[in-house]
Amino acid sequence: MPVILGIESSCDETSASVCVDGRILSNVIANQTIHEAYGGVVPELASRVHQQNIVPAVQQALLNAKVNKNDIDAVAFTRGPGLLGSLLVGVSFAKAFALAKNLPLIDINHMQAHILAHFIGDHNPSFPFLCLTVSGGHTQIVLVKDYFDMEVIGQTLDDAAGEAMDKTSKILGLPYPGGPLIDKYARQGNPEAYAFPEPQIPGLDFSFSGLKTAILYFIRDNVAQNPDFISQNLPDICASVEKRIATILLNKLQKAAQAHGIKQIALAGGVSANTGLREGLQALCAKNGWESFIPKMEYCTDNAAMIAIAGYYKYLKGEFAGQEIAPLARMIF
Repeated sequence: MPVILGIESSCDETSASVCVDGRILSNVIANQTIHEAYGGVVPELASRVHQQNIVPAVQQALLNAKVNKNDIDAVAFTRGPGLLGSLLVGVSFAKAFALAKNLPLIDINHMQAHILAHFIGDHNPSFPFLCLTVSGGHTQIVLVKDYFDMEVIGQTLDDAAGEAMDKTSKILGLPYPGGPLIDKYARQGNPEAYAFPEPQIPGLDFSFSGLKTAILYFIRDNVAQNPDFISQNLPDICASVEKRIATILLNKLQKAAQAHGIKQIALAGGVSANTGLREGLQALCAKNGWESFIPKMEYCTDNAAMIAIAGYYKYLKGEFAGQEIAPLARMIF
């Protein structure tokens, strides 16, 4: 009955989790509000706040799980991808903790962990399945053949879907983080109010740079004619942007599912918390007779529970890292 301590520090959430025999007993997330004043994550500030948060987060995770640090069998941590300074804090803590307690280390790919979050709880997909993994920095369609046998069959050629939402929020003058606010206003708006272009990218790859430019010019031109255009039409703008981003993602996902003959479809990553995308996936699966899988909201954004569950499956395989391991800002499957 392995007890895994999971550590996540890839961006601006410091998180710790305890997994016992494949069950998540705690998942503590310390958010960083310091970045709100700057309209985005400041890497140096993020790493400093991680240093302040990591020990209390781990202590609270152990308390919530009612597990003693002496009961831990291994320490799993995010190696990458992410902000190098942020990763360094989590990796250094994990290595020090493991060294002090003579425990094995388990390095985890952050994007694989997002996918393996689907194995927290009882409603799990079966292999093989497709996973649309969408975050601020990544947009991928992944063919998942086993826990650590994953193939990226489609990905963004430039910007990620999360970046398109973040850029839109800035254009609209919304405070950081803007993604949840776009989701909030979109619930009140008409998604058919404005038509934004869908990039014509062949195959299963994505592109969002052109959409970002189209949104920028649309807002610029309409504000030039009516300075109050944004305030008067904010819900409709958000709903229309959200719908276009969701349809771009889901059209490619449907194409991938049909090409590979797969009926188990999953959604993961920070943008999977978006209501419109979640509802769109469920509607797409219902239409095609597929089964959809979406993690609980707390496991969509960056969290250590997904690191701990990934660590659990690596522990069963006996795949451990040495003390010489270093974080990687860029990391592929």
